[in-house]
Amino acid sequence: MSTLSNRYDFAVLFDVTNGNPNGDPDAGNMPRLDPETGHGLVSDVCLKRKVRNYIELSKNGNPGFNIYVQEGSILNEKHREAYKALRPDDKKVAKDKNLQPQDDEEAKNLREFMCKNFFDIRTFGAVMGTGINCGQVRGPVQVSFAQSIEPIVPQEITITRMAATSEKDKTDGQKGDDENGRTDNRTMGRKHIVPYGLYRAHGFISAKLSERTGFSENDLNALLESIENMFEHDRSAARGEMVVRKLIIFKHEDALGNAPAHTLFERIKIGRNIDGEFRAIGDKALDNQPPARSFGDYKIEIDATRLPKGVTIIERL
Repeated sequence: MSTLSNRYDFAVLFDVTNGNPNGDPDAGNMPRLDPETGHGLVSDVCLKRKVRNYIELSKNGNPGFNIYVQEGSILNEKHREAYKALRPDDKKVAKDKNLQPQDDEEAKNLREFMCKNFFDIRTFGAVMGTGINCGQVRGPVQVSFAQSIEPIVPQEITITRMAATSEKDKTDGQKGDDENGRTDNRTMGRKHIVPYGLYRAHGFISAKLSERTGFSENDLNALLESIENMFEHDRSAARGEMVVRKLIIFKHEDALGNAPAHTLFERIKIGRNIDGEFRAIGDKALDNQPPARSFGDYKIEIDATRLPKGVTIIERL
């Protein structure tokens, strides 16, 4: 299919209930947050991972929809496949650990092979210059960090496990009598949760950069579908209730765009829902209100009046 002829910008709203949307390994896996404001954060890498996982499940290895960044995969071996395709008679390709393109033409063909075969490369781009060199690709789709609409207060929950890992753990574990008079030998642990948080992330899709990677209209539809469903097959004990609530897309008539992205995102206002009325975050009327605990506690308004010429709004959810 043909590459894109329109630029797109989009905003995605998702929420979490009693879960950890994105743990910080530098902080004991606590939910990421901005220490100055207390707002929760979810990294762009985390969101891209969800998209990759959904594409892998939904496309099931269909030609052109392989995933480059996979758990446990060896990236250099994927680079080697490109060299094998371009140098089928070169026996050194199968064993050489330091393959380099012979000229600019081969370097271009290597990048094209990787883009054609791997969805996430032609979508997000990739640096493929490690050892077996396939160059570097700048992707047409970029995603920002997601940030919670209001500050979050992560909670640390203590949990226990009845079974012991080893005989030593069973002997040395914490002992005592439970309420029924039995010997208690449990392994103690902790998990961190956000009671409730509504998050907002922005995305940008460049039609001009899609020409370089071959990102097509078919890829665009797959990307938007994956964003809508990125949490549906990502359930875990830490992320049992995460839901994409809104996907708001600004479609530009021109490949270069018809308006700056930030002016379009400013048209999306998110406030608290107080008896059906919109109240901006920070309004004094919210001082005595309880913290939000559901999506219904928020109200979203999209200003569709006097849109810049050539821009249309599409709401997928």
